[in-house]
Amino acid sequence: MSNFIEIRDLKVEATTDSGRRVEIIKRVSLDVAEGEIVALIGESGSGKTTIALTLMGHTRAGCRISGGSVSVGGKNMVTLSEKQRAKVRGTEVAYVPQSAAAAFNPATSIMDQVIEVTRIHQLMSPDEARARAVELFRVLSLPEPETIGSRYPHQVSGGQLQRLAAAMALIGDPTLVIFDEPTTALDVTTQIEVLRAFKSVMKKGGIAGVYVSHDLAVVAQIADRIVVLKGGETQETGTTDEILNNAKHPYTKELLAAFEPKPRGAAGPAKPATAPPLLSIEDLVAGYGQPQADGLPLVRAVEHVSLKVEKGRNLGIIGESGCGKSTLARTIAGILPAAVGKITFDGTELHRNARKRSRDELREMQIVFQYADTALNPAKSVEDILDRPLVFYHAMDRKARNARIDQLLDMVRLPRNLRHRRPGELSGGQKQRVNFARALAADPKLILCDEITSALDTVVAAAVIDLLKELQRELGLSYIFISHDLSMVEAICDEIVVMYGGRKVEEITSSTVKAPQHPYSQLLFSSVPTLDPAWLDGLQQDPELVRAYCRH
Repeated sequence: MSNFIEIRDLKVEATTDSGRRVEIIKRVSLDVAEGEIVALIGESGSGKTTIALTLMGHTRAGCRISGGSVSVGGKNMVTLSEKQRAKVRGTEVAYVPQSAAAAFNPATSIMDQVIEVTRIHQLMSPDEARARAVELFRVLSLPEPETIGSRYPHQVSGGQLQRLAAAMALIGDPTLVIFDEPTTALDVTTQIEVLRAFKSVMKKGGIAGVYVSHDLAVVAQIADRIVVLKGGETQETGTTDEILNNAKHPYTKELLAAFEPKPRGAAGPAKPATAPPLLSIEDLVAGYGQPQADGLPLVRAVEHVSLKVEKGRNLGIIGESGCGKSTLARTIAGILPAAVGKITFDGTELHRNARKRSRDELREMQIVFQYADTALNPAKSVEDILDRPLVFYHAMDRKARNARIDQLLDMVRLPRNLRHRRPGELSGGQKQRVNFARALAADPKLILCDEITSALDTVVAAAVIDLLKELQRELGLSYIFISHDLSMVEAICDEIVVMYGGRKVEEITSSTVKAPQHPYSQLLFSSVPTLDPAWLDGLQQDPELVRAYCRH
């Protein structure tokens, strides 16, 4: 089998704010055979995405390929003209981004964006392109494949948008697909369906793949070989089985050890039975669209949900994409005012609309959004982003703000010299840690965390979980964790609420976490990938049967 990709002694340089050039990819070489899937694994900032982007002859702003060659299908992407590279992108080489939310134009229909590459390269007629798109929507397990293309990006869930990005990449029948963390936004059940679809499409079409990920369990299911990276250098290369079962390099062993976060253990001092909860929501209903005759919204994303969060304790909320998890968080925060229900925080009933809450009420409850790409202002430096809440909530002077920004960067384990960079100059994991630091700047009592570790590699995610536990002990914080990463939720949460179709179907405590009772909870827990490469192929479950049960 011949190599479709040959990277030799690749070097990439980045220019710092002071004008100094730093080598961020250091003489990396790797091959990918025709039809082979190779995973690039490593911590945030290790160079995974930078290397993957060079396969399209592209680098991030401020970076340049300074040495070596990148051969794709016999073409050196380094020496091709930009016009020649443009002909390759979308036809021979396609890209599935980490953040589909940042990749789609909110003002254009999904179908028009998915088929755009066929129009640019004149690959087929518009009718043929639309038919091909619907076929891909079906293969990628998207709901209502015949009509979903007529919607706009904001009208689908994050997981659905990620699969639509994959359809956009595959519609030009490429020979190579670059997957940049494509399942980070997906819940576990959807992830399984999408991984199966990716694997089937890639193998059936003989498509080569470069799969960038921090999730070793996902990589185990789809990759033929793994390249382990750190600091822009290759640490170890081997077949998937060799890396998972016979790792040689200490860093690879560290990645494997961090795969499963340490259990939470003791949940802290027991609360008196009579102590009021920090947060209590009762019979909450929320959604979108015009109110109907009964006063409820046209589309109800949260249906009569009640829950409590005790002071100094954590609640996990899990469920598949579109089940209402993030809508519930936005409703609690008052960003989306509830139609019905009561929200009580630290003994005070809150107005449903955040605009009508006091500054202190806003300060004490912060939300960290899933997509740092869309949550951080790309035109502002990290310093400016962290500066704003310090002025708004605390009216600190410049000297105090400078000192506090250094403390916040230390708290989230970011180098202080990043304070002058903009979000576009940071890795995905670094951006999410800035996102979290901004919430901490308010000195909150409760932080709503919406998939905050989805962009982080396993080593950094485990470190962040340890950090959050430490901050909780020091500051008395409480967290609500919305996540599809069950191991993370188990590692830090005292109770877990399982949601389906906008409703709470089960509440699980630490004592019952290994034996959920509801069929949908059982489906979720059985869908967590393991480090066994045969796990996906051997998985016997029928998600649709369980969903049908839930609907009735």
